[in-house]
Amino acid sequence: MKNRKPKHLQGSVIVVTLWTIILLTILVTVIAGQIRLSAKVAFFHQEELGDWANVISAVNQSEMELMLERMPRPPETLDDLNVINRNPLFKYNGQELILNYPQTEGITVRIYDHSGKINLREIGRPRMRALLEKKLGEEADDQIDELIASWGDWVDLNDNAGIDGAETDYYENLDAPYIPRNGKIESVEEILHIRGFEEVFADIDLDAAFTLYTDDELVNLNLATVEAMRLLPGLDDELIEEILAFRQNNEFRGNGDVAQIVPAENMAELRPWMNSRRTSSFYTIMAYKKLAAGDNTFSADVEPGSDVTTTAFAEIVQISTFTDKAKILKINPYQKIPIRPAFIQEDEFLE
Repeated sequence: MKNRKPKHLQGSVIVVTLWTIILLTILVTVIAGQIRLSAKVAFFHQEELGDWANVISAVNQSEMELMLERMPRPPETLDDLNVINRNPLFKYNGQELILNYPQTEGITVRIYDHSGKINLREIGRPRMRALLEKKLGEEADDQIDELIASWGDWVDLNDNAGIDGAETDYYENLDAPYIPRNGKIESVEEILHIRGFEEVFADIDLDAAFTLYTDDELVNLNLATVEAMRLLPGLDDELIEEILAFRQNNEFRGNGDVAQIVPAENMAELRPWMNSRRTSSFYTIMAYKKLAAGDNTFSADVEPGSDVTTTAFAEIVQISTFTDKAKILKINPYQKIPIRPAFIQEDEFLE
């Protein structure tokens, strides 16, 4: 006769078995979840790498596009240009572009000629005062005097503080001390380190409004960014909107064309800043995967289908000739995209 296990031992075996099954089930579930998660991560990583490759390809295509613009044009192309009556270089004003080289679907390219920005390296005290008066109002004379003195001390070549100015003694006593440049500034962000300027320009997209790379202080309204125009004396948002609308199908060939839009009193302030024919060899190229409202946005304020992307891969390049490769001066993988006015229909002048 076989010995039977006591009932309490049989019960223990059943409990252990059940717990083993439960633990194995949990373990299998966790492993399966991790496998699914790893698969999703791998998929999105692969998709992200694909988007990155497409963006870099678009940037390289843009460099080639700018080089092509410097090639001599055949006579028939010149005839065509006379018909449409527009300078092809003025399309580099930040509008969405269709390149001659095939672009990957869903990748947007924008190119900004730096002649449409205010040059911080070349600007003198009188022009800086004009910008500050536009921003702060003429009634802020005392504050503006201190700002101009601080600006002068920052960019001059000595360490002697002027009246109301600031030099090393001031900056070394800050909570996070540093020393002034005592020379021309090296980045547009540097202006925020000058005493008092962060308070004035903290709300400005500095990369969109300013440049360091052109040859003088003048701005071409055919290429000007909204951010730069908002700082220029004589312009308000209403006039800026009219300028943007005008240059959709026309171009400013001189002050007379601008005077058709800008009243005489405003023109007196604006005229010293303008050169409507000047372009540069310096460009900011921006490329990004367009994100439309409805893809990953839930804001009722955004029109469905509109481009809601806020940052782009950007590089500043110098294009000198059609035989030399682009000289890359600065790269920012997450640069803020300048203002794109909603009323502008970007289906004109794309090629």
